[in-house]
Order: sequence, then C-alpha cells, then structure tokens
Amino acid sequence: MSKFLIQAAYTPEGTKGLLAEGGSGRRAAAEQVVAGLGGTVETVYFTFGDDDILLIVDLPDPAAMAAVSLAVKATGAVRTRATPLLTVEEVDEATRRQVSFRAPGA
Repeated sequence: MSKFLIQAAYTPEGTKGLLAEGGSGRRAAAEQVVAGLGGTVETVYFTFGDDDILLIVDLPDPAAMAAVSLAVKATGAVRTRATPLLTVEEVDEATRRQVSFRAPGA
C-alpha cells in the first residue's frame, strides 16, 4: 500500500455541501471513494487557512491515488493536492541506492 497526504480546499459550492452534510458526511464520502479502490482512510482533519481538510489515506498504488484525484477534481467542488508519504525505512532504502547525476553546467 502507498500512503498519501491529501490537502483540499472547498470551492463555494463544495462549502455549501459541507454545510448541508457536516464533516461526518464528507468523511463518509472520502471513505467510500477510497475503499472503492481497495484503500483505507487513516485520518481526517478539518483545518483553517488555505486548506479546509487534510486526509491521510492508504491506497494500493499511485494510479489509485490519481483515480481518486481525477474523480474528486472533476466535480469542481474541491481543489486537492496529494503528497506521497514515505516511511523512515523507505527513505533508508532510497539512501542505499546508487544514483548517477550530473548537475547542470558541471
């Protein structure tokens, strides 16, 4: 499973939906779409500021995250961005891999 942080902001229409269904209704909607692709919602928080809601989700792969993102954005009610989350062990594995890279102009 791949873990992602989803940061989202409601459009005015999306905010009207939130007011109508409450936070638990939006959490249920997120759980439904994620479960439909074989994933789980780990946590949901509502926030103040540029983002209205933060979620941490587990999905089978990045393509599943892309499918969620496309479906949600197509509604026009929410603007989202997803960030892959790596465990300490995954970063340790990355540091052990050899990568050859030449910096520009070097």
